[in-house]
Amino acid sequence: MNIVVTGADGRMGRMLVAEIAATEGCRLSGATDREGSPAIGQDPGVLAGIGETGLKIVDDPATVIAQADAVIDFTSPAATVNHARLCAQAGAALVAGTTGMSHSDEEALYLAARHVPVIYAANYSAGITLLMNLVQKAAATLGDDYDIEVLEMHHRHKVDAPSGTALALGKAAARGRKVNHDAVKQAVRDGHTGARPKGEIGYATLRGGDVVGEHDVIFAAEGERLILGHKASARRVFAAGAVRAALWTKDKHPGVYDMNDVLGLKDQEAEVVTEAERHV
Repeated sequence: MNIVVTGADGRMGRMLVAEIAATEGCRLSGATDREGSPAIGQDPGVLAGIGETGLKIVDDPATVIAQADAVIDFTSPAATVNHARLCAQAGAALVAGTTGMSHSDEEALYLAARHVPVIYAANYSAGITLLMNLVQKAAATLGDDYDIEVLEMHHRHKVDAPSGTALALGKAAARGRKVNHDAVKQAVRDGHTGARPKGEIGYATLRGGDVVGEHDVIFAAEGERLILGHKASARRVFAAGAVRAALWTKDKHPGVYDMNDVLGLKDQEAEVVTEAERHV
């Protein structure tokens, strides 16, 4: 599979370049970065510390996406929207990991998904994917007698808050409770806030140092707390998941998918239901 990495000079971009080189069944066929980046014209493999690839980073994504089977994109919302359009035109699958996307930005992904497979996830870690499922089940089981708080910490350079992963965890909790997430979300507390409303899903954001990513979902009730959490110590887990997702798109129909599809969790749930029905 020929894979293009956008934002190849970023932290995730370099990690993706290295992960593709180490993964059987795929090859780096192109790399891009923003116009004016000092990385333009440089070899992405050299920047990633894996040696020369014979490729050069370009600032015209259309030229390399046209030859790709899949594109892995961890850039910015505006860039991802453009890359989604180019993927749809070229027939290349898109693996999108950009956070901070607005509803209108996401609409561009859904439009592209009419033509190509699009995997859209806030986090490509297998552990986080499993955590989201656990959070949804816990929220459904415990009910609104338990207050839900999502605590996250990232490195000082992260520009969006709460993190995309934190919001995805909060949305998983809202699905478990069968409520509208935006109606119960509380991401800012300052001053005299009054008592915490029942059913609210709160967020607390920490930033500092070089923290890759830490997320805890706290279910707090009278007399007990349940804490479900995940800590990432290396970005490689995200890169490995994204490359796995890109390979998974081979022979898939157009549509929007997530890491539950990639990991087979949706299929497993269907099989469990089918097996249970046989015993009714």
